[in-house]
Amino acid sequence: MMETTRHYAAAALFDLDGVVFDTEPQYTEFWGKQGALYHPEIEHFEQRIKGQTLVQIFDRWFAGQDEARRRITAALDRFESGMAYDYVPGVEDFLRSLRAAGIPTAVVTSSNDEKMQNVYRAHPEFKGYFDRILTSEHFRRSKPDPDCYLLGAAGFRLPVDRCVVFEDSFNGLKAGRAAGMKVVGLSTTNAAEAIAPLCDVVIPDFRDFDVEKVKALLA
Repeated sequence: MMETTRHYAAAALFDLDGVVFDTEPQYTEFWGKQGALYHPEIEHFEQRIKGQTLVQIFDRWFAGQDEARRRITAALDRFESGMAYDYVPGVEDFLRSLRAAGIPTAVVTSSNDEKMQNVYRAHPEFKGYFDRILTSEHFRRSKPDPDCYLLGAAGFRLPVDRCVVFEDSFNGLKAGRAAGMKVVGLSTTNAAEAIAPLCDVVIPDFRDFDVEKVKALLA
């Protein structure tokens, strides 16, 4: 008889870009071009908007510019349809090990459902790694508001102190902190020393991170 995996009373909640997929360099390129086109007066526009949702970017930098918004949205849709969705090193093995240990997992992303369809086409196995997938359509307030991560914890009927958040952006890290969860920061997007104050642990990728380290964080 096959041994049944015992459930471990904890959950792992993952941001998408820069955490599961190494897509941030591609977004940096895209937003660098948009910045040069629409805001040439702003140096390093692509760095200024990092970790923000499209709604946040539009509200802050393109207020009242309906035509620019339409053009950028169309360009972003085309760009995301052709992006390379390469996994962050070690993340697939880590996700499988969480499943084997009985630790449920969720994606908690500010990406929309249209973007996720591109992910599913590129990686048919993706949904099998996660118990829940929460996108921007599922919550009203975006990161750094903790709403999305609180929703993730509620979906597993777990208290916030039994959840570990994996994030890379400042807004995402702040959201995990505000939710009262343990936070593992990935230095895929920002320097390790820059994000360290917002994290319990900082890692470059998942190759040296395992289930026992998750349990140690929650002990």
